[in-house]
Amino acid sequence: MAKGSRESALTKSIQSALTRDPDRFKKTTLGKVLAFFSVRKIKLIRYEKETFGRLRYEVWEFDQGEYQASFHTTRGQPPLKAMGDLGYSGSSLPRHFEYSFFENDLLEPYVEYMSQHPNSLLIWITDYILAPYVTLGTLFGCTPARHMVMENTMCGREDDPAADKWEIYDLKPIDYFYPERDLIPESLVSQETLDKLADSFNDKLHLCRADYEAFWEMIQDDTKFLQDANVVDYSLLLIRIPSASDVSVKGRKSPWRLGLPSADGKWKYRASVLDFFWARHKFQPLALSGVVQTFNVVGRQGPMTITTTPSEYREKFLAMVEEIIEVH
Repeated sequence: MAKGSRESALTKSIQSALTRDPDRFKKTTLGKVLAFFSVRKIKLIRYEKETFGRLRYEVWEFDQGEYQASFHTTRGQPPLKAMGDLGYSGSSLPRHFEYSFFENDLLEPYVEYMSQHPNSLLIWITDYILAPYVTLGTLFGCTPARHMVMENTMCGREDDPAADKWEIYDLKPIDYFYPERDLIPESLVSQETLDKLADSFNDKLHLCRADYEAFWEMIQDDTKFLQDANVVDYSLLLIRIPSASDVSVKGRKSPWRLGLPSADGKWKYRASVLDFFWARHKFQPLALSGVVQTFNVVGRQGPMTITTTPSEYREKFLAMVEEIIEVH
């Protein structure tokens, strides 16, 4: 199956789900049978529609009409875009330990936390979509059954004449052991694999004292929330935009979403915390952790993010963030 046709079919499924009323969707025996033989274009519906609607319109101040219109195809291009290897407009969750953690453990605390912290740096999850039926496509891994719709952190780039000067960094603590980085020669690793590794930011975020204090309070609150949820391996998505660029965002105009002006006048900064779906108490991370610990007894390569504790990961994550900040 061609990758392009598969992605196109999945895009259409997600777009249909975002316009379909889940309350009018009725499960039937015939519907289950017909859906089972779907491989590419599967039926998806919104999950917890009212919950995410409250976040979008009451907390994050999106305009309902603009939000719905953003998913309509314009200029012949699909409005949903893949974000790395995570899927469409943010993330697909193909692995059971990730989506079961989000649905059963994290969703309710996330909604409560984001309602109380509207300027949080945690990535905004604006919709959650899933397949109501089992299909051949989901069984064989051809089409993920669960998808998140997230805010577009790159909003405004396509219309910016200086788009090629935008800089994007996906940052994690660098003192952990990564097999694909630390064991295998770079010449033997594919570019796709290298692109998934955390970046290095060899500069400083230049912040005035007031902006630094507000930012530091937010990042501490956000990571404390993730620690309490037993999460590790999250990252900081940092975007630098030329200071002369005139950019805007939809919804609440939080400083680190809109673009915080740097103290030296050269940049505007955007930042989000993302990839917070790896919980230490779920089965697969625990199993992989055992494998890595066994490997380290022999190889003595040091800890990985999946073998650390949430408190230790938070400590190193905050140290990484503090290291890249210069206060003016």
